[in-house]
Amino acid sequence: MVIPHRVAVLALAPVVGFDMTIPAMVLGAAETTDGTKLYDVRICGLSTEPITSTGGFAITPQHGPELLATADTVIIPGTQIPGPRREGTLPADLGAALATIRPDTRIISICTGAFVLAAAGLLDGRRATTHWSFAEDFRALYPRVRLDDNLLFVADDEKICTAAGLAAGLDLCLHILRTDHGSEIANRAARYCVVPPWREGGQSQFIDRQVPDPGSEGTAPTRAWALRHLDHDLDLSTLAAHASMSVRTFTRRFKAETGLAPGNWILQQRLRHARHLLETTDLPVDAVAHAAGLGTAHSLRHHMRGELGLSPIAYRRTFRPRATVPVTQ
Repeated sequence: MVIPHRVAVLALAPVVGFDMTIPAMVLGAAETTDGTKLYDVRICGLSTEPITSTGGFAITPQHGPELLATADTVIIPGTQIPGPRREGTLPADLGAALATIRPDTRIISICTGAFVLAAAGLLDGRRATTHWSFAEDFRALYPRVRLDDNLLFVADDEKICTAAGLAAGLDLCLHILRTDHGSEIANRAARYCVVPPWREGGQSQFIDRQVPDPGSEGTAPTRAWALRHLDHDLDLSTLAAHASMSVRTFTRRFKAETGLAPGNWILQQRLRHARHLLETTDLPVDAVAHAAGLGTAHSLRHHMRGELGLSPIAYRRTFRPRATVPVTQ
């Protein structure tokens, strides 16, 4: 029998409602092929009294802080709670509640929930992120935290993780799901939520780019074609010819639409496909490299070490077992 992973979402007034609902939507959508839920996601407060939100509504949690002591993962969504947000202090009742969390529990913050973790001293000396618009305040209050506000999320040791906020909370929850159960289950949850299944945690929080020319057919058809032919030679002239554009026009439109140069985008897609094959097949590393259009195992190792700090074999050992062997008891 699969034992659902227990997740407690600690809502602190005034809570960011969008952030608060992300875990239930993403992790709550994760299930086995027979429909068994993999996560039991519940919302709690410092009491069971109604909690105000930044959106002008209130929610009444079904659970109080006692839920934290039994949780396998605790998630703190964005909040405007005064002490951690403006004074660098932790209210006594919040400190007492956080003290009940077991040492082996995974702790996650979304957006300004990172202020709470920092106020509790949980981020001292650690790399972390929060929403870029609050970075200056965060650094002033918590100088001992190695804040990097140019990241979507930080999950260095998978025990204490921080997300930049809003949509980045979706990315971190999908990363957690992917780490716990593999890409197939994460992809199914992403499809259910109608969101991209994977964005790198190291991706910039925002990309300043031009809007494509009105009426332009764009490069989307060529990008879709390229994804079906990653094992082919996809140099710039080939891509431009497929789009019936000059190389110069294609390059300009491609970057305007994706924020990346064509070559960088192709490499990104090839690495994503290689990771998918490593997670879901038993193909030898050479065959994975060839199928992803990266040529040789040496080339695949080089790019994966540069991007993830892992060799293909180490990556497969990290993700493949969890994807194929359910947690049972």
